[in-house]
Formats: sequence, C-alpha cells, structure tokens
Amino acid sequence: MAKRYGSTHSPKGNLSDRPLTDGDRETAAPAARPFDGKKPTRVGARSNLLFFAAIPLAWKAFTAEPVTMAGYLAALGCLVGAAFLTREGLKAEEAYEARKVSRRPAIPRKIFGSVLTGLGLGLVGWFGWGPLETVIFAVLGVILHSLAFGLDPLKNKGFDEIDLFQQDRVAKAVDEAEAHLTAMRTALERTGDRQAQDRLEKFIATARAMFRTVEDDPRDLTAARKYLGVYLLGARDATAKFADLWSKSRNVEARDDWFALLDDLEANFDARHKKLLLDDKTDLDIEIEVLRDRLAREGVTQNITS
Repeated sequence: MAKRYGSTHSPKGNLSDRPLTDGDRETAAPAARPFDGKKPTRVGARSNLLFFAAIPLAWKAFTAEPVTMAGYLAALGCLVGAAFLTREGLKAEEAYEARKVSRRPAIPRKIFGSVLTGLGLGLVGWFGWGPLETVIFAVLGVILHSLAFGLDPLKNKGFDEIDLFQQDRVAKAVDEAEAHLTAMRTALERTGDRQAQDRLEKFIATARAMFRTVEDDPRDLTAARKYLGVYLLGARDATAKFADLWSKSRNVEARDDWFALLDDLEANFDARHKKLLLDDKTDLDIEIEVLRDRLAREGVTQNITS
C-alpha cells in the first residue's frame, strides 16, 4: 500500500507513515512550479549568431582599397542593423503570442531585418563580384532570412470589431501594467539579489494571471483597473527605491519590508483574480439558467444527446 513520505526537510515537514487515503489523493494538488505556463524563448543563439556572421566583413574592409572598404563597412552596418532588428522583432513576437489580446507590432522589425540583410549582402556582391552576384545575394538574403525567422505579426489578435473600444482599453491597460513589471525587474537587476528576483518573478506570474483574465472578459477591467495601474505603479516606485537603497547600504530591514510588501500585493492580486473568476462563474450560471428556462418554455424536458 502506498505511504506518504515525510522527513525533516520535506515540504510538509515530519509526517507520519500513515497510508495515503483516497481522500488524500483527491485533494492533493500539484504544486505550482516556476516554469508552469512558460515556453522556451526563441530569442537566443540563432538571432545572436547574426551579429557574429558579419564580423568577417570588418577584416575584408580593412584589407581592401578605400572605395571597396567603404562598401564593405556599409554592408557590415546593414547586417548588424538587421541582426538587431531581428532580435527585437523576435522579442515583440513573443510578447504578442503570450497575450490573448494584443495589437500587432507597430514596426515590422523582422521584415525590416530581412530587407537590411538583403541590402547588406547585395553590397557585398557589388563590391566583391559584380551586378549579377549583387542581385543573387540580395534576393537570397531576403528569402533565407524570412524563412529562418518568419514574418512579423501583421494583424491585431483578439480584437472583436463589435467591442473594439473596450478591448482597446484593455490592451492599453495591460501594456501599462507590463511596463511597470518590466521596470520592477530592471530595477532589481541592479541589486544582484537572486532571491529577490525570484520572489519578484513569482509575483509577476500572479499578476499576469489576472491580466489574462481581464483580456478574456474586458468587463473585468473596471474592477481590476486599480491593480493594473495604481498598485503596480506604487510597487514599481517602491522596488526602485529598495534597489537603490540595497545597492548602497545592504539595509536588511528595507529588504524585509520589500518582501512583506510583495507578499501583501500578491495576496491581494490573487484574491482579486479569484473574485473575477467567481464573477465569470456567476455569469456562466446565469446563462445556463436562462437557457434551461427557454428550453422548458419550448417543451424540451429531456437531455439531448448527440
């Protein structure tokens, strides 16, 4: 028979060796893990290698005559710019895909990166070979870059034209909230405190769970607006001040106060999130009840099975 394991250093402490009952199995829930709901980032080696791929042009430029050197340096600038735009485009695409309601990126960075790649390779062909090679290199650069990294999202996601105004308000509010979270993460990076950064990531996961709920139902924005705006703005300012103070004086009391603040914020965000989910459940119950009443009025008294 299965037995619950417990020891001094187990999460539940020193537990008895009583058998694991059916009730234990039904009520036990898997603990949340730091990477739940996250996907591996695509902004990594492939995009960073683009920076290194252009380095040989620097060597060729400084071993050539002045006109050719200028052409190779211009090509080097195009390829480095393409690498930068590609990396930023991948980041923007990941942020776009992570949200259920999102506007397309204002600047199609990956497309511009493809164009710059073609232009850079075309310059290499022009100054290194001839007109035919220029066309071949430019076309291949655009096509291969587009195949390797894809195109930017070209349309808004989750926007219903009937309720465009409400969803636009939600998108702007979530953008503002995400900016506050990014500022908090950036501020903590100055401290080098890994424990504080991990604690912040846990809070960010809780906050983003609320963001997704608001995106699913824009009517929740009114109830959550203070959390997405005022509370996160205060948390951002408090985090910046804590990071400055910790970097200067390693004030343990300030660190404890910041951790306590984050505990309170997370508890409140979690409570509000559960309230929003409960409201959604109430709306579902109302819809079901209305449908049942309508079916009853139409004389449908038996369950319909497919």
